[in-house]
This record gives sequence, structure tokens and C-alpha cells, in this order.
Amino acid sequence: MSEPVDLDPSSVRLEPDATGTSKTTTLTIESLQTIREHGAETFPYECCGALIEHQGVIVEAFKMENTTSGGAARRFRIGPEGYRLADKRAREIGGSLVGFYHSHPNEPARPSAYDLEHAWPNLTYVIISVRAGEPGDITVWHLRDDRSGFDKGDLKWPTGS
Repeated sequence: MSEPVDLDPSSVRLEPDATGTSKTTTLTIESLQTIREHGAETFPYECCGALIEHQGVIVEAFKMENTTSGGAARRFRIGPEGYRLADKRAREIGGSLVGFYHSHPNEPARPSAYDLEHAWPNLTYVIISVRAGEPGDITVWHLRDDRSGFDKGDLKWPTGS
């Protein structure tokens, strides 16, 4: 299997989308902490998990097993059973499965060509960069309707009391 390559810069839009606005994704501090810890725990391999939303906020980052057979240091895969478990968890807490998160070990927190090939429409994708085992930048992305690339969204969380 070949190594993923960064997307052509024209397929990753860092500015607002065609409507002139960036979609904002809000997550709880607990969800942010789970993603950061999961990325550090699985380094140098990619972590992955589900994003569960309730009332417009990501309330849980549900850790999942990376079931890829294509090299977990550069790929992640969530199998059908994992998807069913995430959907079940979302229903248990009265939420909705709205997307997925994963890490990029020693790489930037932006989608790869592999991510684009495997993305599903209408979902939210959070990516965290983990360098030398330390969680770093975290970003959120949305697949364009025509599947030509991703648009970067705004990611927000509470900053404390």
C-alpha cells in the first residue's frame, strides 16, 4: 500500500466556504481531553473515534479501535461493528453520531489524500497532530458536497471558569 500524500492545496480550503462562512464545531473540554489523550496513548499509530453530539455540542469523543490492516502508523479504519457500537453509544446518551476523529502521528492536522478518498458526506472530521508522542494542533474539516476536498471549520471549546 502506498504512503498517503498531502492533498493538492487546491483541494483543502482554509478560508470560508462558498457561503462565506466557516462551520463552527463546539466540543466539551472532556471531549477535547479524550482526543488528546487517545492520540498520545496510541502514538506512533493513528487513533480514531466517533464524535457524539447533543444539542449542538460534541459531548463525547468515543474511543474506537483502529482496525486497519494497511499500517496503523499512516491509516485508520473503523469497521462496521465499530460504527454500530458508536451509533449505539450515541443513542444511549440521547445524542447523534455526527463524525469521527483521528490522529496524524508526526504529521500536520490536515486531511490526507487517503482521508479524502474515505470520507463520508455530511460528517464532521476532527484531526489532531501528535508529534513525538505529544498532542498538538487540532482542527476540524467538512467534506465538500462535490467530494473534491475539505473545508476547514472553526473548532471551539470552553476555556475554563
